[in-house]
Amino acid sequence: MSDKATLEINGQKHEFPLITGTENEVAIDVKTLRGATGGVVTIDPGYKNTGSCESGITFLNGEEGILRYRGYAIEDLAEKADFLEVAYLLIFGELPTKEELEKFHSDIKSHAVVDDDVKKILDAFPKAAHPMGVLSSLTSALTAFNPTSVNVDSEEDMYNAIVRILGKFPVLVAWTMRKKLGQPLNYGSTSLGYVENVLQMMFKRPDEDYTQNEILVNALDKLLILHADHEQNCSTSTVRIVGSSHAGLFASLSAGISALWGPLHGGANQAVLEMLEAIKEDGGDTKKYMAKAKDKEDPFRLMGFGHRVYKNFDPRARIIKVAADEVLGDLGVEDPILDIAKGLEQEALNDEYFVKRKLYPNVDFYSGIIYRAMGIPVEMFTVMFALGRLPGWIAQWREMRLRKEPIGRPRQIYTGENHRPFKTLDQR
Repeated sequence: MSDKATLEINGQKHEFPLITGTENEVAIDVKTLRGATGGVVTIDPGYKNTGSCESGITFLNGEEGILRYRGYAIEDLAEKADFLEVAYLLIFGELPTKEELEKFHSDIKSHAVVDDDVKKILDAFPKAAHPMGVLSSLTSALTAFNPTSVNVDSEEDMYNAIVRILGKFPVLVAWTMRKKLGQPLNYGSTSLGYVENVLQMMFKRPDEDYTQNEILVNALDKLLILHADHEQNCSTSTVRIVGSSHAGLFASLSAGISALWGPLHGGANQAVLEMLEAIKEDGGDTKKYMAKAKDKEDPFRLMGFGHRVYKNFDPRARIIKVAADEVLGDLGVEDPILDIAKGLEQEALNDEYFVKRKLYPNVDFYSGIIYRAMGIPVEMFTVMFALGRLPGWIAQWREMRLRKEPIGRPRQIYTGENHRPFKTLDQR
C-alpha cells in the first residue's frame, strides 16, 4: 500500500501522508489540506470518519468486538485487576507494582476530604435537581478550592492533581445521591478499599453499621472497570477539547460530565430503566414490545440493545452479564421491572430478528439492571458511569497536555446568507 493519498480538486492533485497505527488502522493526515488547496476543508458531521488525535490509551475494534486498555484485553482486566489498578494503568501507562498501588491508594485517601464549604453549594440545590447537574457543578466548584493551575511540566504537580480528584470525586458522587434521598452526608473510612468506600458512603445509614456485600463490591468494581475508557467518545472528546484551551483538570472534567449526561451517551442506562418502567405501566407484555421494536413503522426504540460502535457484540456486556446474574441471585430482589428486563433479554437472545442483526443486550442494559437491584436511584445511573469514566478522562486530558496538542478549533461550511445591505429600523 502506498504511504500517500492523492486528492484531486479542480484538476489539481495534492498528496497527503498516510498514518498507520500500531493496530494497522490507517488515516489520511490532512492537517495541511487547507493551506495546500487554498482553503478547502473536509466536512464530517459527528466526526465518524475523522480522527481528532493520536492516542496510546484505548484500542477499540467495533467490528470484531475488541476493547483493550493500554494493550490489555478488557476481559483480562475485569477478571484479574481491580478498579484502582486499571485507573493507574490508564493514567500512567503501565500496571502498578504492589508498592506503586499501595502508594497510589494511600495518596488518594489522603485527599478524600472535601472543603466543608462545598456542602453549602450542595445545600443550595433543590432535591429535584438532576444528580448529573449537581455533580458537574460540584466538580467545577472544586476549582475554587484548588485555585492553583496544574503545572503540566511538573510530574509532581500532575500526580497531585490526579490523586486529589480521585480522592474527592467519590465523595461528591455519594453526597449527590444522599442529597437526592434526603440523607445526611458522610465520609468513607481509610481502612476500606476504593470501591468499598464508594458503597459505604452511598448506603451507610446513620443508625446502623454497614456490612459490605462482596458480590456487590465485585459487580461495582467490574462496572467501573468496563466504563473506565472508551476511545474518543463524546464526553472524552469534550474533555480533550476543553483541556486543549489549557483549562484546568477539574473544569475539563466538569465539561465531560455535562457531555456524558445526554441520553445518547451516558444517559443510556437511565433510558433503559425508563423504558422498562413504561413497559410495566403498559401491562408488562415483553412480546408486544419486541414486536413493536421490529416494526419499522413504530417509533418505539428498544433501549440497551445493539451499539453504535460495536457491530458484532459489546465485549463489556458479556462480562457484566455474569455479574448481573450473581447480583440478582444473591439479593433475591423481587421486582417486576427486573423481571421484564430478564424477559426482554431472553427473547432478544433467542429471536432470529435480533440475532441476525446482532442486536444483543449491551453494557447499558446490564448496568441499569445491576444499579436497580443495588437500590441506586435511576437518576444516579449516569453519575455512576461518570465515576467509572473518571480515570479515562484524566488519562486523556493528561495525554493531550503532555503531547502539547494545539487548541481544538473545528472548521465549518457556511450555508447562511450572502453579504446584504443593512436596513435601518424604519426600512424593515
